[in-house]
Amino acid sequence: MSKDIVSTELISSKIYFIRGVKVMLDRDLAELYEVETRTLNQAVRRNIKRFPDDFMFQLNKAEFENLKSQIVTSSWGGIRKMPLAFTEQGVAMLSGILNSDRAILVNIQIMRTFTKLRHMIAGHEELQRAVDELRTQTDERFEVVFSVLDKLLADNEKPRKKIGF
Repeated sequence: MSKDIVSTELISSKIYFIRGVKVMLDRDLAELYEVETRTLNQAVRRNIKRFPDDFMFQLNKAEFENLKSQIVTSSWGGIRKMPLAFTEQGVAMLSGILNSDRAILVNIQIMRTFTKLRHMIAGHEELQRAVDELRTQTDERFEVVFSVLDKLLADNEKPRKKIGF
């Protein structure tokens, strides 16, 4: 089997930001592992001690509705229970309870994708700091221009004497 059994792009498209953390949903993971969502959730329930709240949580209705509205091409169908959301640690724990070669290979690819995303975010934060610093420097340099414009605008607001009748 190939190292890239699932593309990074596909995995990235299935990572959502909910409750301030990056998560993957049970149905997406089941699809990647090529098992039914019901089967995945049963395995999780049988091993619930392996999934504390910071590894997995169930979406509430508001979170689910918000998620559905963000995914335009949704095929959620009629669900009976709100989806389970797995953090990176929860996804890693899944490979221990799903005993298949595909689950192991897919999990390795998911872990690589989470790592790539972390590196991208770190790079983004450095870029954001540089932009903020540049903005501060620019504001200081253009302060004179802004003060002159403020004076010009203030002069225009003074009432003018009427000429004529």
